[in-house]
Amino acid sequence: MKAIIVSKPKELQIVEREIPKISEATDVLVRIKAAGICGSDVHIYHGTSPVATYPRVIGHEMVGEVIDIGKEVDDLKIGDKVVIEPMIACGECYACKSGRPNACASLKVRGCHVDGGFQQYYVAPRKNIFKFDDSISWEEAAMIEPYTIADQITWRADIRKDDYVFIIGAGPIGLCVLEMAKLKGGICIISDFNEKRLQVAKELGADYVINPNLEDPLAKVKDITKGMGSNVTIDAVCLPKTFEQAIEITSVAGRVMCLGFSKDTSEIAQLGITIKELDIRGSRHQTHKFENVVQLFNNRKLQAKKLISNVIHFEDVDKAMDLIENKPNEICKIVLTF
Repeated sequence: MKAIIVSKPKELQIVEREIPKISEATDVLVRIKAAGICGSDVHIYHGTSPVATYPRVIGHEMVGEVIDIGKEVDDLKIGDKVVIEPMIACGECYACKSGRPNACASLKVRGCHVDGGFQQYYVAPRKNIFKFDDSISWEEAAMIEPYTIADQITWRADIRKDDYVFIIGAGPIGLCVLEMAKLKGGICIISDFNEKRLQVAKELGADYVINPNLEDPLAKVKDITKGMGSNVTIDAVCLPKTFEQAIEITSVAGRVMCLGFSKDTSEIAQLGITIKELDIRGSRHQTHKFENVVQLFNNRKLQAKKLISNVIHFEDVDKAMDLIENKPNEICKIVLTF
């Protein structure tokens, strides 16, 4: 089989490997059909990921067809369409025992710490496999994992009906967050410099869109909320300045969601946090969100196709990376087919 491997930063190759075999009674062998390219894959390629190890087969947004099952797997059959959960938690640490395996002290993620889904075949245990309806296309299904991230973010943000939710950044995760926040009853404001992405946001149900090139986000959010500020602010850009902006723009008793892995520091005074009694919460991966998101896909509650700008065969991964590197304003989500 063929696999896409980053042998070291800036060195990406397609290599030949043996097809993996089932070794445990609960294993499932999947023929990969599609996988999304995530920002974290790009960070691993660049060498800017704080957690990745090399060499590494990247990719964690993978879906495919079941082609073999272990002897103890009795609820899947050959030909089922499935998505693979990328997290591998220890089950023993404080986070795991607290019901938060996504924050596991020794967390491993497929495509980052161990080999991922940018290969033609993959073996994973049954507990990490989730079946979805045959009517959902492979490309669309590759968006299931990003929506689990958005489900986690909006759950951690404790979004309530009629909360004003300000999403900074209309990239793939920001747009997924927008849809999940709307499902939870939020009044959603989203900002981005890219007018094409703002148009997609409108189509997905954004109540207000802001282009910072044309208007000041702080003033606009204050105007929309009649001076209050956003009750929930979700920083989907994850730069030092956007985190500072999130603290400033959030209302009293509000929640600020931090998603980034940047080591760069932000300048934030305690006063703004204390006087408004803000909750600042991190959100990493997801906790038991696959079943819910798969159900939303099966019931056609999400518009994943609107986020996919390019579908590219995996053997042309160099072309995909070139688009990400050199034409970022022309793309949204790239899905590789296998």
